[in-house]
Amino acid sequence: MVYQTDSWVINIKPVFLKEIKGLFGNIYPDNLKYKKFRNFYLFYLIIYLLLFISYLVFDKNSEKMEKLVLGSSVAKFELQDQNGKLFNIDSVLGKKNLVIYFYPKDDSPGCTREACSFRDQFEVFADADALIIGISPQSVESHFEFAKKHRLNYTLLSDPGNKVSKLFGVPRNLFGLIPGRVTYVINKEGKVEYMFNSQTQAEKHVDEAIRILLSLK
Repeated sequence: MVYQTDSWVINIKPVFLKEIKGLFGNIYPDNLKYKKFRNFYLFYLIIYLLLFISYLVFDKNSEKMEKLVLGSSVAKFELQDQNGKLFNIDSVLGKKNLVIYFYPKDDSPGCTREACSFRDQFEVFADADALIIGISPQSVESHFEFAKKHRLNYTLLSDPGNKVSKLFGVPRNLFGLIPGRVTYVINKEGKVEYMFNSQTQAEKHVDEAIRILLSLK
């Protein structure tokens, strides 16, 4: 705690050790309200530590996961689209430029902005002979409602268990709790031309994909 005295001297009062002691001991034995809140914060501290340890374990294991790099060939996969039809990447790979973007969740604010931005630039992607494919772990039904609500005019694929996300090596955020937001531009040779990874700059994924596709012409 920092405070100002009459002599304008800054003093530092060492309270950190006292607060640590307060978490694990009872420095106010007669204050029941204090004890209640102490147990509350101690519980959440334990949860936080468990999540942090889980993140360290997850991150260690993720290093073993093969990740796509520039020039890599795209792994073969098939998933159901928003209409319940099976989509096989072989049906388009090598025939069109592909913009494959992974996003965390249908209808969340950032994902909605990103999805609608891809929708609004659909003709630009078509002129670049590119297909847009969005992938997230939600169900076919969730994708159908998301596409219907926002009039999305491209393919959404349901990736339960994040199997395809792991094939691509998409990193996760917030101690591994939130799926990553990564966009891959795939050229007509089936190779990764560009990758853009940003959880917060949702709409920039669209701008970056367009920029790269225009450079391929």
